[in-house]
Amino acid sequence: MIACILPAPACRPAPAEVHVGSKKFTESVILGEMAAQVARSSGASAIHHAQLGGTQVLWRGLLSGDIDVYPEYTGTIREEILRTADAGDDDRLRAALAAQGIVMTGSLGFENTYALGMRETASRRLGLRSISDLRSRPELRLGFSEEFLHRPDGWPALKARYGLPQADVRPLDHDIAYRALANGVIDVMDLYSTDAEIDHDRLEVLADDLGQFPPYRAVLLHRADLAQRFPSVIAALKRLEGAIDEPQMRRLNARAKIERVPERQVAAGFLKSRLGMEAPGAAEGRGRRIVRAVGEHLALVAMSLSAAIVVAIPLGVAAARRRRLGAGVLAATGVVQTIPSLALLVFMIPLLGIGTAPAVATLFLYSLLPIVRNTATGLAGIPAPILESADVLGLSWWARLRKVELPLASPSIMAGIQTSAVINVGTATLGALIGAGGLGQPILTGIRLDDRGLILEGAVPAAVLALLVQGAFTLLGKVVVPRGLRLGPGA
Repeated sequence: MIACILPAPACRPAPAEVHVGSKKFTESVILGEMAAQVARSSGASAIHHAQLGGTQVLWRGLLSGDIDVYPEYTGTIREEILRTADAGDDDRLRAALAAQGIVMTGSLGFENTYALGMRETASRRLGLRSISDLRSRPELRLGFSEEFLHRPDGWPALKARYGLPQADVRPLDHDIAYRALANGVIDVMDLYSTDAEIDHDRLEVLADDLGQFPPYRAVLLHRADLAQRFPSVIAALKRLEGAIDEPQMRRLNARAKIERVPERQVAAGFLKSRLGMEAPGAAEGRGRRIVRAVGEHLALVAMSLSAAIVVAIPLGVAAARRRRLGAGVLAATGVVQTIPSLALLVFMIPLLGIGTAPAVATLFLYSLLPIVRNTATGLAGIPAPILESADVLGLSWWARLRKVELPLASPSIMAGIQTSAVINVGTATLGALIGAGGLGQPILTGIRLDDRGLILEGAVPAAVLALLVQGAFTLLGKVVVPRGLRLGPGA
């Protein structure tokens, strides 16, 4: 996607393929893969953008047109998207969504509600069977996902409804929380009722005895204009309605998370057995997958760093020449650097949608400070007699800058560019959360599936890439920096 200066929907032509999204947990990825494969079975070209962060990322992507369809749950629609208790039953949900150009399908056949769980041995030892029982155990350590901690139907409402006294509440990624629970780091965590780990890890699901959690029926949300662009896809997606019951969904999750079967194969196996549908195409091999991810990662780094160099060096020059302006420029780029990268990525979504454009924009902003600062510092450090000599020779300001100042400041400028490049390579892994691909994709998948091989598949190439980039700019410095200004042996 190419960014423009207008809001994303105004910049974007109708896509020639169906874009399917999914959240960064296994069940959503499986359902997203099912939707993509079903769409392809109708003759359409479909792309699955897996693991796109949380609810708001997917919802904004749906509204902007970056994605056409994604799996969601009625409770989440009511509490997190529409944020109103007046939405009522499913028909009223549909009416509220239709007002925003979004269609909700019928239920896929199962419900996946929130729950609280703990190790079965601990539950029996402490005599805890329901959420109300937690009131007698204020010392218990709780670990919840960020979304559950802050959403209206999550921890705030649960704590108030049950009067829970626990103060040790830790924000944890959902998949990491399972490991923390198994290792005894936490005592209670939030569950999804179809999680494969419930049976595999022998967890006790605490009864929601006050009925706090609303129904979470699985559905698909899609843009209303999808019916005009791909009517065959709408008909194909309807085949998923009522096709999956809760035990079946738990088994599918277990195949992916416990047996380590790729979600693509899990979805294909279900569609073949349940709907008699053959999934087109073969799974991507590891070597090809790594090469593709490295290519995507390099593209993100190259685009953002090139733009940063073009903008930051002139800003550094201006900062060195005009002290007040320089203070403002350095302060502004410094403030950007303090914004958490994940937050900045999310802030970009309303402007640029999801995918490459917001990731490049974020990386560009993070690359500015080291280059601006080092350019200004390098220019400010040039001895005054040298500048006076250039003036005596009658050099214009441009000639002095080009022939004297920038060459003398080049070691500092190259150091700033090198620093930005290395930071850029590491930060680019977060682009996977908004569909930009790259080496963050296998890292996210590996964390979700507790698969060290997948984590290393992204982490090792990223580390090697950072070293190669650092080495490449060291060599480039020997070309750009005048020989007399190079430091160190062999320079």
